[in-house]
Amino acid sequence: MVAKKILVTGGAGYLGSTLVPRLLECGHHVTVIDNLMFGQASLNHVCHYKNFEFVRADVRLQDEAKPHFVAADIVIPLAGYVGAPICSRDPIGAHTVNNEAIKMMLSNLSSEQLVLMPTTNSAYGSGDEDHFCDESSPLNPISKYALDKVEIEQELMCHGNAISFRLATVFGMSPRMRLDLLVNDFTYRAVTDGFLVLFESHFKRNYIHVIDIARVFLHGIDNHENMTGEIYNVGLSDANVSKWQLCEAIARHVENFYFVEAEVGADPDQRNYIVSNAKIEASGFEPQVSLDDGIAELVKGYRMLNNRRYGNV
Repeated sequence: MVAKKILVTGGAGYLGSTLVPRLLECGHHVTVIDNLMFGQASLNHVCHYKNFEFVRADVRLQDEAKPHFVAADIVIPLAGYVGAPICSRDPIGAHTVNNEAIKMMLSNLSSEQLVLMPTTNSAYGSGDEDHFCDESSPLNPISKYALDKVEIEQELMCHGNAISFRLATVFGMSPRMRLDLLVNDFTYRAVTDGFLVLFESHFKRNYIHVIDIARVFLHGIDNHENMTGEIYNVGLSDANVSKWQLCEAIARHVENFYFVEAEVGADPDQRNYIVSNAKIEASGFEPQVSLDDGIAELVKGYRMLNNRRYGNV
């Protein structure tokens, strides 16, 4: 393997803090740009690597970011407002980071530079009449987050040397933890509260562990000659499950977990689909962490996590 100069924007986030150590372990020179907007210290454990550099900067500022863009062999843009809720709360910030900053980045890259980018399968909406989706299925983005991701994916495919990974809903422990992702959230509520009120409990979606996201980026680097210019769904093919089925899986790990359905909300993306991951599997990639193993991991992790910042108990 030839070591590459890899730039990871947003590398201190949920995905990046899992991916960056693996890139460093493979011998790559990794530069991370992150503004640390959440006050995270999630890359402390990799500072001893001589092939690691950190730049505290905002990817929207071309003067700060451009020198790092042009110096990289590979760019992995993870910086973003991720998910419909945060994009709805700050639509201007979301658009400038998720859309305008990516366009600026692409304008500063040559066709020789490889871009590996996470997009989202939430853009499928509810799929066809059978709720089935593969990479050729029509897109039906609803939320601001999904709309921006679809537009940027189209721009990305014009770059000529890029791979788009349409990620399933990610789960698992990470140095920069997120409790708002569905599996993480449901498991946390089961462990801490013992009950959960569901809405649209029959809605199905696909899932993937954060470690397998790191692995698919490494897979893309190692196999880019055969994968460039393509879009790939990335998820667990045996984890197209409904919210109710997810709760049943969690209940196998958490005693006395009670869940019930009520008409109390709606998914802003209306995600209700069965996703095919056959294309990425045909490239030689297979996820290693099952949904069941990930839930068991989360239960252990939550025993160490105290999220009661403003309480005395």
